[in-house]
Amino acid sequence: MNHHYETPEALRHDAHTLAEDARALIQATAEITDKKVAEARHRLGDALNHGKEIYAGVQQKVVRGAKVADKAVHEHPYQGMAIAFGIGALSAFLLSRRS
Repeated sequence: MNHHYETPEALRHDAHTLAEDARALIQATAEITDKKVAEARHRLGDALNHGKEIYAGVQQKVVRGAKVADKAVHEHPYQGMAIAFGIGALSAFLLSRRS
């Protein structure tokens, strides 16, 4: 199954849905006393918690990076415009050769 996410919101929505489904599965199997099910429930809970920690870390890094980029652009607007123009021109050149 290969998904192409067009927006970060689509990815965030799917991750949130997956987490909700996993929590529902944990709750639905809470009464089952089978050792293997209990073990799987525990591993799933640990994975959910680990995923939340990773998400929080990534979110902090993205915000920090955006702030640094914003500061750099405000301190050096002409260099920022030149870099953006250069990247745009290079992208256009490469895409035009591809067609």
